Amino acid sequence: MSTLRRPPVVRATDPGVTAVTAGAIVFASLAVGVALVLQTSVFSHLAWRGVGPGVVLLVVVAAGLARGAHFAMVLGFVAGLLLDLAPPADHVAGRWALALLLVGYVAGRVRQDAPAGVGGALAAVAACSFLGSSVFALTGLLLQDRAATVPDLLEVVLIGVVWDVALAAFVIPVVAWGVGRLTADEASTR
Repeated sequence: MSTLRRPPVVRATDPGVTAVTAGAIVFASLAVGVALVLQTSVFSHLAWRGVGPGVVLLVVVAAGLARGAHFAMVLGFVAGLLLDLAPPADHVAGRWALALLLVGYVAGRVRQDAPAGVGGALAAVAACSFLGSSVFALTGLLLQDRAATVPDLLEVVLIGVVWDVALAAFVIPVVAWGVGRLTADEASTR
């Protein structure tokens, strides 16, 4: 007769695991809200060839770099759903949710595997931007959401990567500092 074993207990003090704090959740939620408003209102008017920066994507990348994959995946999924439903959304809902969930996972894994620093953060932003935009574009192709050719989609993805890397210097440090600072402050008060 086999016995059931309890799964091992994971503690916040274990290496690679960070506890989710209320302050980090509130700050990340506010950052997603501000990014969503900026992306759909201000930056949509600055779009080049119809492509603007993915400010929400940058918030998810920053959260992944600061907190890890689990936190960033949940944040990416919720942020993606909000982006899917925010006007002027003209696509099938769920595409950004899937894309940003994957972006959160990759950004969180980069946090564990890549060296820290500006170069590593910019490489993570470029890779995550390419991944997120590509997943969004490919799901649109599979769902026949828009009549676009593959070269058109490649151009959109590359313009998006350039936008995101250019804006990363302003978004990544602020969000990563806020999420990391709130986590450190709350952990030290316990």
